[in-house]
Formats: sequence, C-alpha cells, structure tokens
Amino acid sequence: MSAFTELVKRNIRIYLRDKGAVFFSLLSMFIVILLMVLFLGDMNISAITDMLSQLPDRNTEQDEKNAELLVLQWTLAGVISINAVSVTLSVLTSMIRDKNNGTLQSIYTSPVSRISIALSYICAAWISSVIICTLTLILGEIYCVFLGAEPFNVIENLQLFGMICVNSFTFACIMYLLAAIVKSEGAWSGLGTIIGTLVGFLGGIYLPIGSLAEGIANVLKCTPILYGTVMFRKIMTEQASDICFENAPAEMAEKYSDVMGITLEAFEHNVTITGCLTVLLICGIVFLLIGAAVTKYSGRKDR
Repeated sequence: MSAFTELVKRNIRIYLRDKGAVFFSLLSMFIVILLMVLFLGDMNISAITDMLSQLPDRNTEQDEKNAELLVLQWTLAGVISINAVSVTLSVLTSMIRDKNNGTLQSIYTSPVSRISIALSYICAAWISSVIICTLTLILGEIYCVFLGAEPFNVIENLQLFGMICVNSFTFACIMYLLAAIVKSEGAWSGLGTIIGTLVGFLGGIYLPIGSLAEGIANVLKCTPILYGTVMFRKIMTEQASDICFENAPAEMAEKYSDVMGITLEAFEHNVTITGCLTVLLICGIVFLLIGAAVTKYSGRKDR
C-alpha cells in the first residue's frame, strides 16, 4: 500500500511541478471564459433580457443584472465540468512519458502489480482534478457573490463537491484508457488538442444544446461530458434562475432551461441529477474495466 501511495504522490508532483502542463490543462477553461466575455456572454444576456422585456412592468436594469449573474453561474458550471476532462488528460501525460523513456518498464519490475500501477495513475488524475475543480468552484462562487449573487448553502456545496468527485473519477478512467492505448507523446499531444477543441462543444457550452439540430443534440447526449455539465447547472443556476424569472410565466423559465441545457431530455425521459450521476458512474466503471483489461493484456504481450 505504501508503494501505491508513493506512486500516486509521484504522479501528482510531476503534474504540479510542470507549470506548462498546469496552464495547458486549464486552457479550455480560459478559452470558455474569453469567449463568454467577448461574444457569447452578451448574446446569452440579451436573449434573457429580450424575453423579459416582453412582459409588462419590468425593471430593465435589474433584469440585465440578474441575467448577467445567471449566465455567469451557467458558465461556471460548464467550466468545472470541462476542467475534469482537461486536468485528467494533462496528468496522464506523465504515463505517456514514462512509457517512452522506459520509466514504466522499470516500475513494472518493482513488487507492485500492474493493476496497482494503473490505479496509481488513475488516482493521481482523479485527485488532481478534484483539487483543481474544487478551487475553481470556490473562486467562482466568491466572484459571483462579490457581484451580488446568492451564495450556495452548505448542502448545495456538499452536493457540488460530490459531483466533482464523480465527474473527475469518470474522466480519470476515460483518459487512462486512452493513455493505455496511445504510444507516443506526439499522438497524445494531438489527441489532447482534439479533445480540448471539442470539449466545450460536447458539453453544450459554446452552443447551447437547445439551439442545435436534433441529430447533433442526440449525438451529444451519448457523451458523458454533457451529463456532467447538466448536473452542475441544475444546482448552480437554480437560485439565479428563480430570481431572474421572478414574476415571469413558468413556461418562460422552462423554455430557457431547455434551450440552455439546464434541463435535459434523453430517450424520452427528463434526466435528473441522480440520472446524470448514474450515467457518469457507469461510464467510469466501464472504462476502468476496459483499461484494466488493456493493461493486463499488454502485460502478457510483454512477456
């Protein structure tokens, strides 16, 4: 057990020591924030204020402020979700390097099973992701409160932390399987570029899922990133949505939630937070088992 713990610590230290790796693991987050500040944020805020302006006796200035807070918390939910993808991918870069420089073969000669070594990489990616995503949540929540949003209560913060743990576990397992298959650093870098480019789209962040064609939306519903994003949004936008659409028809708030991916219908069922967590856990376990099988097979092949 001590050897496993040391391997986990080693992998986390390698990630945190590499400032470039930490920066690029957060690059998707910076891109989302930049797009929201320059383009998408104003569009989303205008969409809300335009809807509310159709109602009588509205305070336009207050509606705009409430809309800004709602869009901000909607964006923060997406950022936390995609961080789990980019951070776990970046942490597992050390596994690719260990393969290429022969370090992994040296580790295999130690009295530690291949499965334990594989789990040490997954655990390091999971812990690193939980730390980064939790810090993102704390800093984002402080910023939202500073701008006038209501702080999340203790129960909501605990729920969000639990979601971060589950979401990070799922993508740590997915990225481990990819790292077990990929052989070279060049291929891993290319894969990282593709994933970093697609993650914002697959999570319904760049373009809300309700604005997409039905066929494309159905494809997105088959990816775990969307379910992670939806479950964070359900909690993080609830208070802001209630305030923003106060005294407005319930249908207006429901329509906005459907378009923006705060609520999600998949396979003719409304997906709840429990449903999102179930999908993520199943995906994580399936990828973990496949990754373990690949590791075991590669061990036999090396003999």
